[in-house]
Amino acid sequence: MLIAIVVLLLGTTQEAATPAMPHPGFDVTECQTCHEEVFRDFSHTHHAKKVAGSCAECHGDVAAHAKSMMAGEGPNPIISFKTMTPSQVNEKCLSCHDKRRQAHWTGGVHDRRGLSCTTCHSVHSFKADRAQLKTVRASDLCYSCHQGQRAQMMRTSHHPVREGKMDCGSCHDPHGSSTKGMLKADSVNELCYSCHTEKRGPFLWEHAPVRENCSTCHQPHGSNHDKLLVAKMPYLCQRCHLNTRHPGTLYDLRNTQLGANPSNRVVEHACKNCHQNVHGSNHPSAPYLGR
Repeated sequence: MLIAIVVLLLGTTQEAATPAMPHPGFDVTECQTCHEEVFRDFSHTHHAKKVAGSCAECHGDVAAHAKSMMAGEGPNPIISFKTMTPSQVNEKCLSCHDKRRQAHWTGGVHDRRGLSCTTCHSVHSFKADRAQLKTVRASDLCYSCHQGQRAQMMRTSHHPVREGKMDCGSCHDPHGSSTKGMLKADSVNELCYSCHTEKRGPFLWEHAPVRENCSTCHQPHGSNHDKLLVAKMPYLCQRCHLNTRHPGTLYDLRNTQLGANPSNRVVEHACKNCHQNVHGSNHPSAPYLGR
């Protein structure tokens, strides 16, 4: 009885581990007869190693197509991704890739804009080392649509995307997200804190805009000001602190070193000459973030 159970279990495991060929008796390597270049590139991909009868998995009845072509009857109808709508392409890809990050695709920003999986990914001939992208670097693929962000990344102060230490996918999820901008976190601050942990706090004395949103002061894609700032200090600070504690003087050319009334708040680090810990302070005597 025990032997029979073991034999039964082994037989079941072996049967489950060997997927049935979609077209018994047809060797998909015969596709190479006409599609030599495509087959050569595809044979080294994850799809070719993962799915038995892989050509048929996506293109349908390849056996009937090959038979029709060899008989000189012309191309038998076959599924071609070039003639499919984006929704049809996505439906086909998501029939397998329906887990992990891809599960957020339906209804996402890229999906609503009419993009398909093959807009960014190549099944047969990809150039990236991972994710089968159509470009060597993920950022170059994103820049093909997001030209404004590409221009910002070329500015003096920027995240190390150009240097290859991170890419757009470090912060954004191209498959979809519940947050604005398809961020990979619940909020802008949570995303920034994943790298800039020293800015998280909690602090004894907190700077309100810092707790609210890092992008109030910083431009994450790039800036020509120091530290990715959206404006140069003190002009950045005076957008909020115009008539508080210090004389309510609007800083302009007259207050610079070349102006008629130079101010000590427009030299060196401006406001940070005194308020060094603008993100927050734990010093008991620093309610104005001075230490």
